[in-house]
Amino acid sequence: MISDLSRIIDQVGKDKGIDKTILIDALEQALLAAARKRYGPKQEIEAKYNEEAGELELFQFKTVVKDVKNPPAEISLKEAKELDADVEIGDSLGTKIDIAEFGRIAAQTAKQVIIQRVKDAERENIFEDFKDRKGEVISGTVQRFEKGSIIVNLGRAEAVIPQQELVPRETYKPGDRIRAYVLDVRKTPKGPQIILSRSNPNFLMKLFELEVPEVSEGIVKILNAAREPGGRAKIAVYSQDSDVDPVGACVGMKGSRVQAVVQELRGEKIDIIPWSDDSASFVCNALAPAEISKVIIHQDAKSMEVVVEDDQLSLAIGRRGQNVRLAAKLTDWKIDIRSEPKAERVVPDLDQIASRGMDRVDRVAGVGEKTAQLLNAAGYLTVADICQATPEQLSKIEGIGLKKAEKLINAAKAHFDQTGEKK
Repeated sequence: MISDLSRIIDQVGKDKGIDKTILIDALEQALLAAARKRYGPKQEIEAKYNEEAGELELFQFKTVVKDVKNPPAEISLKEAKELDADVEIGDSLGTKIDIAEFGRIAAQTAKQVIIQRVKDAERENIFEDFKDRKGEVISGTVQRFEKGSIIVNLGRAEAVIPQQELVPRETYKPGDRIRAYVLDVRKTPKGPQIILSRSNPNFLMKLFELEVPEVSEGIVKILNAAREPGGRAKIAVYSQDSDVDPVGACVGMKGSRVQAVVQELRGEKIDIIPWSDDSASFVCNALAPAEISKVIIHQDAKSMEVVVEDDQLSLAIGRRGQNVRLAAKLTDWKIDIRSEPKAERVVPDLDQIASRGMDRVDRVAGVGEKTAQLLNAAGYLTVADICQATPEQLSKIEGIGLKKAEKLINAAKAHFDQTGEKK
């Protein structure tokens, strides 16, 4: 028949999710601490849980001697023989102690030890449960507020969203459901500390992974994300399958997928940018919805000078510089935007071109008078300008297709090789 103690051990283990052996060890240590408090620390005492009887047992060990000089540690041969007929001098004989005789203080000591061990075991279990969940999105309930941070109830554990990881102007009240990104899980003297975030760019990427099957399956990859939480965000996407449009997959039918993410982020605007291995093209894409006229790359400084028409300047920069700031974060390039009025490009200053010591575009093989006029009107005044352009950019010029653009760029580079000029 199972005793009350066995039932209690089983029940507590089930409720707290603690291994039975940990609870038994806690009980044995608690009983031992109480015994040493009563009998003194020098006594040789051992606590043992008898699983068959379902009870804790306490034994005091004494050395068998002929003449007792230290009663707490020794027992006479005569007394020992009454307990065990086979005992001999020098043997260690254990005698059972009645734990019922323990006083209130000893019992309180045992209780404190048990409570502490159970707490330690709970904390260790929580840490083990959450340490591998870094990088996941989890849900919880807003419990309370502490110095600008939100304490979230996750069921078996509490987590914190620090003030700097919250989205500006988002408001919550106790009892609200909240989703967040697991930023870190740390061990502290007070137990595991679970740090959550709603402002981290990875939260945005994970939300798309949850909403877009192509992302979770690895067909579409989100290569980077940049956010100004609560305002606007940009993500760079790439498809490993030529038949799958990465932007379309993330937008979804009638915008359903992106709208689900926008709703979770409470209206944060999201630009989905097609990634390109050509840095200039990628920067042009990232500056959408602005239309780019020309890009000048400064590779050593990892910066780009982006030229736009006057009417595109405000779009390229964005409200309070937000668009260009996010594009720079997304592409990891320093971006400098300047405008160039159409009139300046329609009538090029040929003297200025000559003073720069660079050949005009009509020196490139295959560039006739008409093509040169088209290139000049679009702002491509020198051979160097063509070399720094991408086929996609040149193909936007009326009368120049993608194939012709590629030929022009190759011819311009060949011209530089022949003349020995540098870009």
